[in-house]
Amino acid sequence: MALHVVVMAAGKGTRMKSHKPKVLHRLGVQPLLQHVLQAAAGLQAAQTLVITGHGADAVEAMVAGQPVHCVRQEPQLGTGHAIQQVVPHLSGEQGTVLILNGDVPLIRPETARALAAACGDQALALLTIELADPKGYGRIVRAADGAVRGIVEEKDASPDQRALREIYTGIMAAPLGALKRWVMALRNENAQREYYLTDIVAMAVAQGVPVVSQAAQDELDVLGVNDPRQLAQAERGLQMRLAQAQMQAGVRLADPARFDLRGTLTCGEDVEIDVGCVFEGRVRVGHRVTIGAHCVLRDAEIADDAVIQPFTHIEGAKVGAGAIVGPFARLRPGAALGPEVHIGNFVEVKNSTLGRGAKANHLAYLGDATVGARVNYGAGSITANYDGANKHRTVIEDDVHVGSNCVLVAPVTLGAGATIGGGSTIARPAPAGQLTVARAPQRSLPGWVRPAKAPKA
Repeated sequence: MALHVVVMAAGKGTRMKSHKPKVLHRLGVQPLLQHVLQAAAGLQAAQTLVITGHGADAVEAMVAGQPVHCVRQEPQLGTGHAIQQVVPHLSGEQGTVLILNGDVPLIRPETARALAAACGDQALALLTIELADPKGYGRIVRAADGAVRGIVEEKDASPDQRALREIYTGIMAAPLGALKRWVMALRNENAQREYYLTDIVAMAVAQGVPVVSQAAQDELDVLGVNDPRQLAQAERGLQMRLAQAQMQAGVRLADPARFDLRGTLTCGEDVEIDVGCVFEGRVRVGHRVTIGAHCVLRDAEIADDAVIQPFTHIEGAKVGAGAIVGPFARLRPGAALGPEVHIGNFVEVKNSTLGRGAKANHLAYLGDATVGARVNYGAGSITANYDGANKHRTVIEDDVHVGSNCVLVAPVTLGAGATIGGGSTIARPAPAGQLTVARAPQRSLPGWVRPAKAPKA
């Protein structure tokens, strides 16, 4: 039988204290709703319908181009009213309708698939779980024999019912034809004057349709996001899942609770990652790489045996085999370090290539430069690559030694084996194999007196 997926995404999310529709708040790098749609995509449904309402234009713009159809709920009069809006769009009378929530982002495809299977086009299947603190959720009401008899919303529950710990997660699967009949028969005779989807449970019981429960195996599968606190809780849950996947693949994480992946991370064998590291975009890490604490890597490639020391930022850059980077270093887009390169503390590299064994160990800037093998680039030295309108390139050939506090005014070339004396400003080519010095002669002024502060009046 065909599977139809309905995602409810019409709510305002008042408790988020935001002008943005709740389902568009980000979890990891994606909106909440996108996580749900990705889970649904693995179910091979005949159709996926998204119910929009508050901020409908923005929500519909987000899903544009995806194989989903949006249906608006205006005004928003409850969950039952939401499903009433999609009834005309559900084709046929046979099949299963799986109803998901756009603010329950961490449901896994296997959990959704098991719920649909429990329905089997015949039964009303409810995804349930027991919580130590069930506050805010509708409670599952059972008969003495354990059969599900209904769901009572917390606002309408008696004290005894509120003491129940088994809750309805807001996710269900129902036979298509029966669901159509049930939702069109809903009434809003309750404290909120809303049409509750949960009222169809009593209808199913009255008509002798089996009502079954499918227990969620992981609380994260059913964690709803209603406020910033719960969004942060979901973020930690997502990151823990991602950390567990990395560790299962062999990555050594110093503390999985202090790990953030906001993209994709591919690691070789024997990779060690210390606490507080953030990975964004696409990051590829080779074998035997060590990444120190509190590093940020975005769209980066790290080759085998490299060492990334603490507090290093790498974006759009490549690090060669056996290179050592950091601590407190910054590699910007276009930086490409060859094997065994050393980039030390407070060194910034942008759009530059460094050959094997080149070193810039501290307090330096290399921008728009081609640096040869075994170059030693002194502390405080910079490439002056920008003339106020255009960028220019500096070429430093193999085995050059650049002293401390030098300014290389691009475009300029330093020949192989050249030595640049400390404190020099180099604006013309430096010959290969020679010492080039460009600094004012030192003078001492006898009798000079240091200025003194004027006496106070």
